[in-house]
Amino acid sequence: MKNVLSVLFLGLVILGCNSSEQKEETSEKPSFNPRAELPSTVLYVGLKEPEQNEIVNIEETVPENMIAISGGNVRIGSEEGFAHERPMFWATLKPFFMDKSPVTVGQFRAFVLATDYKTEADKFGNAGIIHESTDKNWILKDGANWEYPLGKDFPKAEDNHPVTQVSWNDATAYAKWAGKRLPHEIEWEHAARNGKNTRDIYAWGNEIAENDKYLANVWQGTFPNFNENTDAFTETSPVGAFGESPIGLTDLSGNVWEWCSNYVFDYRSLIMEDVPSDFKGEKAERGGSFLCEPSWCHGYRVSGRSSSSPETSLFHVGFRCVKDI
Repeated sequence: MKNVLSVLFLGLVILGCNSSEQKEETSEKPSFNPRAELPSTVLYVGLKEPEQNEIVNIEETVPENMIAISGGNVRIGSEEGFAHERPMFWATLKPFFMDKSPVTVGQFRAFVLATDYKTEADKFGNAGIIHESTDKNWILKDGANWEYPLGKDFPKAEDNHPVTQVSWNDATAYAKWAGKRLPHEIEWEHAARNGKNTRDIYAWGNEIAENDKYLANVWQGTFPNFNENTDAFTETSPVGAFGESPIGLTDLSGNVWEWCSNYVFDYRSLIMEDVPSDFKGEKAERGGSFLCEPSWCHGYRVSGRSSSSPETSLFHVGFRCVKDI
């Protein structure tokens, strides 16, 4: 069994592995069509702006701790971002429900107790962290898991914090148990643009701080050398601690990266013919984390993207779910 640590670090992908087995290198990538992964909520993708922008009213009762995301048109990506956020394209979506906040440690504990589920980090016996105790280097920490994100020589994660050290496979298992699913990153960005194609850098506007108060749990300083910790959290923060977006979602920027349902792909392959998908076999992530710092990772912008292999567990990656209407 393999365990691959795949993270973006100072512009490079740092690969770690289970001590007993290296990941096998393959010279050929499997065939992949990103359109095949589009959920039923995505009605259109293309370069041309749709003429109609009908917002479908949501008449169903909104499930507890979820937010109704209106349908409509959204332009995905950014011309000011990284190359993998271009070209921008249009999408039309039907309404759906999205978890108000990332899944918490307490919610994930309920799942584990109900199903006797064992995460991949527990199976492997380790998971990825970077910390003062690791000399600011990424390592696979023995004993690190969803309850002890930094390892068992550190305190347990608090129940109201987002669960971390869960792989994409773990997140998918939870979502299925909860009667939900992971969002496609088009759905995620549509929700972060407030269901109406707002064009701000962040879900709430264009500033990360107001009156010297940070509006998201991100890194202040120079990563990984120095963290001013102006926002009072060196790792995860309680969900909702930094307020809500205009439509009521929390933690869309910073705190933890969030797993998405789809494999990461080259945007060009979704809207143009004869363009390779640049398929890496990694699942997309959105939202940035407490490790993100603009000089190397401004991933907490609405259009920011990242990815990791489906079995990877990291202490700054969690997830939230969506539900079809």
